[in-house]
Amino acid sequence: MLVENFLELFLESAPWLLLGLLIAGLLKMFVSMEWMNKQLGGYGFKTVIKAALFGAPLPLCSCGVIPAAVGLRRAGASKAATTTFMVSTPETGVDSVSVSYILLGPFMAIVRPIAAVISAIVAGMLVGPDSKDDVITQESKAESKGDVQSSCCSTKKVEPVKAESGCSSQKQESVKAESSCCSSKSESHEHHGHSHSQAESPQGFFAKIIAGIKYAATDLVRDTTIWLLVGIFFAAVVKTYVPEDFLAQHGSGIIAMLVMIAISVPMYICATASTPIAAGLLLAGISPGAVLVFMLAGPATNIATLGVVTKELGKRALFGYLSGVIGVAVIAGFITDFVVEKYGIVVAPQIGEQHAMLPQSVVAISGIVLALLMGKVIYDKLPLKSKPKDCCS
Repeated sequence: MLVENFLELFLESAPWLLLGLLIAGLLKMFVSMEWMNKQLGGYGFKTVIKAALFGAPLPLCSCGVIPAAVGLRRAGASKAATTTFMVSTPETGVDSVSVSYILLGPFMAIVRPIAAVISAIVAGMLVGPDSKDDVITQESKAESKGDVQSSCCSTKKVEPVKAESGCSSQKQESVKAESSCCSSKSESHEHHGHSHSQAESPQGFFAKIIAGIKYAATDLVRDTTIWLLVGIFFAAVVKTYVPEDFLAQHGSGIIAMLVMIAISVPMYICATASTPIAAGLLLAGISPGAVLVFMLAGPATNIATLGVVTKELGKRALFGYLSGVIGVAVIAGFITDFVVEKYGIVVAPQIGEQHAMLPQSVVAISGIVLALLMGKVIYDKLPLKSKPKDCCS
């Protein structure tokens, strides 16, 4: 029964997850960070709103958004706009919304991005305008070159070492990459594609489409695979073994929401992977409002993110960040529960024969494709590959 429920959840979410990943990959290719830098430079309420709207559809997790946010800050974005971008981007995205529709229903798929954008705007406004000291400090940072940016997703130490190869006399530079919370291997560009790559971006419409598909099938799948599988398994366990009324008595109200915050704040999880966990909580009897709190606070907060916010933006930004995320999440949770109860809205997974929205052939093919992509990610993480042989050995 557990295996059947797991396969059912996996297959039903596969088409929507692939669709979301595809759109997210295309956004990555067609929306350049240079354009984002120009749009988010300066100050004011208008800039904060643009930062929330631009960040919401982007496929960046709470850890991966840090290099992009720091880049925006160094390019001239205010603390308020940078904070807003850091909140809205990980809390939602086109991929997570599509999965929310099938696992949580259309109501939550609409409420989730709206609440995410509002919390991001509130966080940015709480940060307020930059002080004169902030402007001077930022200009000095922008003028300094060659600094290594440190974040939880980019912790690289570059050590040029002159080495004589056994096959040629050419000098090489060896680059030692330290592991980080988001990457387990060294790459020629920032992991997740969240910062500017040294390679030139693809030119031409069709080249960008191909690059976007490749990015979705590699980087984005790698970002979500482990937690997504964990979340689907958790939802299957709840659906199989937990009685429907187990948490119904204490699954709503401020206590349930505070528990969701306590669980989600230290957790590192992206918006897409948090959705099946939220579906499991919903099936266990947690109210839609408390589930919404988890989906907002979980992806937007973790220890590493909060540390970088404090270091790069200051304690005032940290206060605005947490207040915007947690405060709006709780308020949105209460409003959601009120609306659901007053108008009798059904919040439930769109799974089962009565919710067969796609042909079974499409579901099956999507499941196979997603399983192959995830399988490749898992295989790449296994320490079974032989090391490349030396050219003289």
